[in-house]
Amino acid sequence: DHRDLHSFPTRRSSDLPDFLKDNGNIGFVAPAFGCASEPYKSAFDNALKKLHAMGFGTHEGSNCRMEKGIGISNTPQKCAKELMYEYTNPQNDILMSCGGGELMCEVVPYIDFEKIKAARPRWFMGYSDNTNFTYLSVVLSDTAAVYGPCAPAFGMEEWHPSLYDAMDFLGGRKLKFSNYDSWEIESLKNDKNPLAVYNTTEMSCIKPSVDGKIKISGRVIGGCLDCLSNLIGTKFDKTKEFCEKYKEDGQIWFLEACDLNPVSVRRALWQLKNAGWFENARGFLFGRSMHFGEEMFGIDQYNAITDSLEDLGVPVIMDLDIGHLPPMMPIVVGALADTEFSDGKFTIEYKLS
Repeated sequence: DHRDLHSFPTRRSSDLPDFLKDNGNIGFVAPAFGCASEPYKSAFDNALKKLHAMGFGTHEGSNCRMEKGIGISNTPQKCAKELMYEYTNPQNDILMSCGGGELMCEVVPYIDFEKIKAARPRWFMGYSDNTNFTYLSVVLSDTAAVYGPCAPAFGMEEWHPSLYDAMDFLGGRKLKFSNYDSWEIESLKNDKNPLAVYNTTEMSCIKPSVDGKIKISGRVIGGCLDCLSNLIGTKFDKTKEFCEKYKEDGQIWFLEACDLNPVSVRRALWQLKNAGWFENARGFLFGRSMHFGEEMFGIDQYNAITDSLEDLGVPVIMDLDIGHLPPMMPIVVGALADTEFSDGKFTIEYKLS
């Protein structure tokens, strides 16, 4: 797909972050892992090269190439300091995370979410451990974010259509997205092949919990289940308050898992449900788990979900293009959306006005 990213009219919404303009500036931050080692370093370098060729300016935060932290790029304090500085830096039109990580939760206490709320909003895009910001910026600061690819993905030799979709959203050119024809279960990307394209060998096979056409409308919320379950009961858990504030909209929960096996997924869903997070849920969208295809004690990736949520009486759609097994659709956390599934095709359209 070699479409010209600047061939679409730009749209914007006054109550959301400004979209990335032609020749705008993309800031990069590393609140989780940075791009200090291969294959991420070469992929990041090539991503910058490609974005420069498209006319965009770029700016790297202080931790983008750091490897001084434990499970993150630097100390929690320095990761938070970089994120806060770059989020409020007028040089950056949008922000993109350098990668996922393991312990971004330790950064959260040092992020000033009141300052984020008061600042001019900017689109921030990342996934996995970045849930600690893409979710909390919505719940604590009422500021939308994008659950989508991290910076090194844009360094692949030839962009997958999902990367164009992410950029099309960030530029305000596209608000409706559909699932892709195939997906990757085993990556070809490694230290010797850092610019590998997605190895999409598996055909899309979305699993709904009910037969027939499914339509779900509401306010989108969610992220990586590993991270979300960790927030329950902390002082940062204001989910019930957020969901009550937007009770009339109802919530479309999107979830996916990284390290959690089927039993762990079932436990985590029990946690979220019994913490009251799902009281206004209109439906659920699940991405493919990194533990795809595993089974434990008769629990697989599907009944771990459907058995846990059956009593809520709302539709569940599984194996969607969200998260760790690419490609991924851009998911706009905090936005109103209409979703539809029929005959193997899923679409999501955001309403940003």
